[in-house]
Amino acid sequence: MAKPLVLHPRTSAGGSVIQVDSETWRLEIPPGNKGSYRLAQLDDYTRLRRSAFLWHPPFHLRLQARASAVEIPGTWGFGLWNDPFSASLGLGGADRRLPALPDAAWFFYASHKNYLSFRDDLPARGFLAATFRSTAVSSLLLALGSPLLIGLLFPGTNRLARTVARKLVRQDAAGIAIDPTGWHTYDLNWTEECVKLGVDENVILDTSIIPRSPLGLVLWIDNQYAAWTPDGRVRLGSLVNHEPAWIELKIFPSA
Repeated sequence: MAKPLVLHPRTSAGGSVIQVDSETWRLEIPPGNKGSYRLAQLDDYTRLRRSAFLWHPPFHLRLQARASAVEIPGTWGFGLWNDPFSASLGLGGADRRLPALPDAAWFFYASHKNYLSFRDDLPARGFLAATFRSTAVSSLLLALGSPLLIGLLFPGTNRLARTVARKLVRQDAAGIAIDPTGWHTYDLNWTEECVKLGVDENVILDTSIIPRSPLGLVLWIDNQYAAWTPDGRVRLGSLVNHEPAWIELKIFPSA
């Protein structure tokens, strides 16, 4: 990672992004009911076209992070992606871009109501190290085909679509068995040959499923969920959180 990080805050429904010191950020969402999308996010791709996102391999990011609780309703994490669904899956607070298939390499926490895997043999919720690599498909073609998504309301059609998705989107993932409320060091190494995701100097995921570039850097916490389960059900929305939820991050220069 040769260029310096320039991060932009993005918030929704009372979320806050506070720079504590030169290295430390606190991203927090307030308590609230379901039906309201609450977000606190830092990213470096605000107002950029997807083709102008900044990062290509080789890339190395090291940061330290901790979370307010082991289980937080919604999602949180940090890493690289191509913002394929305009971030909020229609719940608000995102740039307006045409849809794309996902490319990502990141650390991702997903609470129980989520199910974020096209494959049935990979972890789909909890705290994960994960990558996605998608077949190149025109965003315009995906947008024109979006009316067909109504077919996902029907379980039989949905199961077939999930099989097709596995052909178009390759992925790899591994669970992370730590207490995220303590400070831990996270490393993301992305090369032309592999992606290595590590925690506290231990490699959690070493995979040849490498996202296509360019990608943007994102660090976030929100109260949304999305699930496309093996039984053919699609669900998405926002969750109630009774307490404030936050992550703190210390971002270091590339080694």
